[in-house]
Amino acid sequence: MPNASMFRVLQGMVVAVALASVCAAQTDAPPPNQDQDQSAETLKVNVNVVQVFFNVKDKKGALIPNLTKNDFQISEDGKPQTIKYFAAESNLPLTLGILIDSSGSQARVLDMEKEVGGDFLSQILRDKDLAFVISFDVDVDLLQDFTNSVHTLKSALNSAKINTAGGAGGGIPGLGGGTIPTQGTPRGTLLYDAVYLASHDELAQQVGRKAMILLTDGEDQGSKLKIKDAIEAAQKADSIVYVLLCADRGFYGAFGGYSGDREMKKLTEETGGRVIEVGNKFEKLKQGFDQIANELRSQYNLGYTPSNAKLDGTFRKVQIQTDNKDYRVQARNGYYAVPKKD
Repeated sequence: MPNASMFRVLQGMVVAVALASVCAAQTDAPPPNQDQDQSAETLKVNVNVVQVFFNVKDKKGALIPNLTKNDFQISEDGKPQTIKYFAAESNLPLTLGILIDSSGSQARVLDMEKEVGGDFLSQILRDKDLAFVISFDVDVDLLQDFTNSVHTLKSALNSAKINTAGGAGGGIPGLGGGTIPTQGTPRGTLLYDAVYLASHDELAQQVGRKAMILLTDGEDQGSKLKIKDAIEAAQKADSIVYVLLCADRGFYGAFGGYSGDREMKKLTEETGGRVIEVGNKFEKLKQGFDQIANELRSQYNLGYTPSNAKLDGTFRKVQIQTDNKDYRVQARNGYYAVPKKD
């Protein structure tokens, strides 16, 4: 798995990687549960399975538990699909990425993010779960690779420091310690590159239930990739993305305003997560983490074998509906039909 120095090298190669990458968008096997129509082993051997984790909420945003398989219908590209298995609770192992913005705009909220983020890890992680920590600013650094140790993960979070060095277009670290010119583009927050690298180089290598939490104001400056590349990478990695929007409005008063929430809403909505605005308030950040924890531990899980069995790399739109029109399903909007890795 990549270490911190490799992440710095990968930043210089990230565009080429984006064009050449093929990531698995489907899982190796469905989870065991009592409501399966076929055995897990039969599904694993004979077919490709699309697995979707999702939440259901009422009009006020409260989670709706205890629904059954018969309460849902699923379609792919508008065509009804047959649900092969269903679980009303998700106790499957969780693979989690914490991405923390350490650019200059976060100087007055970074310590708060470290403290509350550490408490969240203590709350959410269980014995079979794994997590990693990435910081992003003028660079993207893997502070801690996959581990189950909350102590180690907290230490990694606490090691994040505000970094604005080289923010005036000094180039991205490349092979041999050299730089790749950014053609004068200011570099301060490589947010989209960080999401891509976390998805492609970390989460895409894992199977099962995956989520990414971004602590950021949502403003990207200087990434080699675009928001659509970050979204595609997250979708190919089957990762839900949450954004805790930590924006110090006082900082932006001197820089012509703030607009980072727009692209973050696009990123989260297309991957089945959501944006939670916390500003610079400790209690709001804590409440945001609590909401994410509740959603991750209250997910429904269904799987189906697509009627379109072609693995042609195209994006397939997935829609889950319930019989109750007052309920809203929070789920990713599709997947890429690519071959599974051997």
